[in-house]
Amino acid sequence: MTHPRQYAVFGHPIAHSLSPQIHQAFAQQFGIALDYRTIDAAPAAFADAVKHFFEHEDGRGANVTLPHKAAAFALADERTKAATNAGSANVLTRLPDGRIAAHNTDGAGMVRDITERHSIDLRGHDALMLGAGGAARGVAWSLMDAGIASLTIVNRSPDAADALADAIGEPHRVHTRYWEDLDNIGSYDLIINATSAGTLGQSLTLPFSLAAPRALCYDLGYGKSAIGFLAWAHAAGVRYAHDGLGMLVEQAADAFELWHGKRPETEPVYRMLRATKA
Repeated sequence: MTHPRQYAVFGHPIAHSLSPQIHQAFAQQFGIALDYRTIDAAPAAFADAVKHFFEHEDGRGANVTLPHKAAAFALADERTKAATNAGSANVLTRLPDGRIAAHNTDGAGMVRDITERHSIDLRGHDALMLGAGGAARGVAWSLMDAGIASLTIVNRSPDAADALADAIGEPHRVHTRYWEDLDNIGSYDLIINATSAGTLGQSLTLPFSLAAPRALCYDLGYGKSAIGFLAWAHAAGVRYAHDGLGMLVEQAADAFELWHGKRPETEPVYRMLRATKA
């Protein structure tokens, strides 16, 4: 009997992670016996934990969540373009020669969730990105590639917003504004919440004037962390308001395909999670 290859998700904390449930559901579609577990690694221990997993535990692939995505990118031997743009990785893969490759599937997962699951065409949208940290960097380039007309980045620290705009390098499409100006910067038909406010249990005080009548509001988080932003979106009267649960499933499907060479069906897994987590 061959020992199943090892897969894991690294985070701190990590007990709440849905990744084991998602990957087991994907594996069942193909009759794959999957050994996938959570590994709680404090930041100081992360690099050694990853090295041990890949070198001594027959680890073949790992998902990476907060707060380790930048560290995962830094320790990799090879990096995809999406990971390089984001400066972070949510997937690590052991290559045949033993080196570690870093991927970032967050942006592709978000766009697929919006355009395919929710059937919303992003082309021509004027987008507002709230936040300019790792989550924002993980999805910004994918939004641009999806054909949005403009991206305005607002962050409490303007330097981070400016750095992200400079990195994208399309000054005619990407702009930054100050958080204090939210009351008078106009309205947008796509608003992405990439802040950590919901995760930290903080409330976002946003003017309703930001939301155009037919706007899509999208929180990169899901569950409790997205409640506040989605409540604001509904109160603002937007047409669509979605959390990032579908994005979570889609980015996991990309990781699964990288590791197993098979593309899982995401909709039944999304519906299962929505039924238990909504």
